[in-house]
Amino acid sequence: MAQSRADARTRHPRHERRGEARLPGVLATLAAISLYLALPQQLLIAPRYVLPALEVLLLIPLIAINPRRLTRQTRMFRILSLTLVAVIAASNLVALAILVDELVHAGVKDGRALLVAALQVWLTNIIVFGLAFWELDRGGPVSRTQAPRAELPLTDFRFSQDENDDAVEEVADGASGSSDWVPTLVDYLYVSVTNSTAFSPTDTMPLTTRAKLMMSVESVSALITSILVIARAVSILH
Repeated sequence: MAQSRADARTRHPRHERRGEARLPGVLATLAAISLYLALPQQLLIAPRYVLPALEVLLLIPLIAINPRRLTRQTRMFRILSLTLVAVIAASNLVALAILVDELVHAGVKDGRALLVAALQVWLTNIIVFGLAFWELDRGGPVSRTQAPRAELPLTDFRFSQDENDDAVEEVADGASGSSDWVPTLVDYLYVSVTNSTAFSPTDTMPLTTRAKLMMSVESVSALITSILVIARAVSILH
């Protein structure tokens, strides 16, 4: 047991500069694209395959630059990755706005389809904001593993591991200061899930203005979706 805790101090990929695995980010992006493709036509602002095709075109060079692990970063890489997240986020927020109008004002013929669409929008919301947090915090996934900690940009989020150095030994051994821990995509998706379900931060605190704004937009979007779905489900809105 003591050896396993000792290993925690050296097992993180930062120590080997291997970088984060590429696959989780690709799968999350493809999941968001697939959810958009499955939306009803009235929630789309363009022909069904236009935006997904654009998103795939943006994703391909990102995979080509870092096919297995995120270790290389150029200015163009950052522009492409942030543009991809922005396109997915914008299309989903527009779909949410149209969904609100359909549920509140329009004469809905297929309420069940719109309720399913609301779930798709909510899930996409979780994915895209998780990706946004992942891309922006501490300079992005490449910076977090490749740059020395002293050279990392100021953090957008304070995770519990960032303040556990003075906890009991079995907790402190996994803290950022002890094990050189940094968050991965799963950590940011967890932040996004909790923000979309609790409508507020839980164990991870936003520190910068942009992080607070993004979390506010996500939580308000999730709250609106939840309220409308509940109202429609109990036949309050007609």
